[in-house]
Amino acid sequence: MVPLQMLAATEPLYPPLAAVEIWEVVAIVVAAILGMSVVKLLDYLRRRDADKEAAQIIERAEIEALSRRKEAEVEAKELGLKEKTRLESENNAIRNDLHQRERNLDKSEDTIGQRDDQLQKQEKMVENNQRRLSEKLDDASRRQKELDDLLDLERQTMHKLSGLSPEDAETKLLERLEKELVREQGALIMRHEKLVLEKCDAKAKEMLITSMQRFAAAHTAESTTSTVDIPNDEMKGRIIGREGRNIRALEKATGVDVIIDDTPGVVIVSAFDPVRREIARISLNKLIADGRIHPSRIEELVAETEKEIDAEIRKHGEEAMQEAQVFGLNERIIDLLGRLKYRTSYSQNVLRHSIEVSFITSMLAEEMGMDAELARRAGLLHDIGKAADHDIEGGHPKIGADLLKRFGEGPEVVHAAFGHHDDIRPDMPYTVLTAAADACSASRPGARRETLDRYIKRMQELEKIASSFSGVQRAFAIQAGREVRVIASARDTTDESSAKICRDIAKAFEQQLTYPGEIKVTLIRETRVTEVAH
Repeated sequence: MVPLQMLAATEPLYPPLAAVEIWEVVAIVVAAILGMSVVKLLDYLRRRDADKEAAQIIERAEIEALSRRKEAEVEAKELGLKEKTRLESENNAIRNDLHQRERNLDKSEDTIGQRDDQLQKQEKMVENNQRRLSEKLDDASRRQKELDDLLDLERQTMHKLSGLSPEDAETKLLERLEKELVREQGALIMRHEKLVLEKCDAKAKEMLITSMQRFAAAHTAESTTSTVDIPNDEMKGRIIGREGRNIRALEKATGVDVIIDDTPGVVIVSAFDPVRREIARISLNKLIADGRIHPSRIEELVAETEKEIDAEIRKHGEEAMQEAQVFGLNERIIDLLGRLKYRTSYSQNVLRHSIEVSFITSMLAEEMGMDAELARRAGLLHDIGKAADHDIEGGHPKIGADLLKRFGEGPEVVHAAFGHHDDIRPDMPYTVLTAAADACSASRPGARRETLDRYIKRMQELEKIASSFSGVQRAFAIQAGREVRVIASARDTTDESSAKICRDIAKAFEQQLTYPGEIKVTLIRETRVTEVAH
């Protein structure tokens, strides 16, 4: 082994560690210095570029600012010009308005001046009129005084001549004045009647339509029972059946009431529906003729009779349509029309009445230059509601109007059915024509039956009203109340006053009575002188 001292004395193979570190530190310092120099150089270069770019940006900004300032100046000048133009326009409008107002004020001043002149003229005229009026009042007062003096003188003279008291003389004078006024009133009435007659040709259509409205008359009750003759009283028991089963079966099948009382040889069928009543009557006659009366046979005959009646109804409806020359009706309307064959009013058959109204309405329309075919259709269908008023609630005018509207009839026909009894305002002329024709058909002689007591009462009422007027001696109702003959006193009336009395009697009839058609009043005044030769 080598000793430690020998090892220490030997020369090392590598340089010492401290020298190596110094060189590394020097290298690092040099690198740092070089890096800093490079960084400073790069920073200088960046600052120089940034300064150039900033100078360019500032230059561009100055250029852009200059450009925008010029544009702003241009826009400001344009806005100033526009504002100036607007202000000038407003000034011109205000100036024109002021000029117009000035002209209007000038015109108003001229108008006020003219009105002032007119007012001054009118004031002068009023003053003149007041002066003339005062003069006329003074003159009237003077004349009134003279008239009063004359009347006083006349009263005194009459009192002296007749020996009457002043009160009696005044009464006589007033009576004479009243008679003179009545005579003048009658003459005035005759003169105006003459003028009316001269103008009647030009206004005939308008007057006819207006006057027809007062002809309308309300329908009254109808018969609701039918009678069936039976061969003997034993048949009543067979109709009733054991414990009433036959009569109950008949009433159930027909929907009527069968009345069997003590009346010999008669069975009564009662029902408001005339078609059901007719079915029951015919079925009962068939049962009596057949002799087999039991519930099953009753139902069989009633069903058979219903088919027969339906066929008859359709036949009657088609015949009525052909007779009235009204075509294009709905099948349901034809059936309803045929049902009217079994409906009566005051013993007048409603189907015959409808056909009569159809023709009368048509003739009235032809006279007035209107559509005769449309009028004939309205007249035929005006009472169609009577065929269904037992099945539908309400009056027959409204029911008929609803049915006709439902089955496609025109507004004139619907309105005629609804308004022929004045239930509504008659806005269509065909309604007025139908109402007039309806009243004419119902009130013609022999159309309807009237009791004797009612007939006598109506005649007495006519004569009583006519006899209540002053100057009437006797009054006679003739032609079933369609004319009244009045005998006037020749001593108490004149020709002029008799015209007024006749007109007053006619007016009293219109106000106090309800009647179909018209009542003619004829007043007769005559003077008879009789002398006897000896």
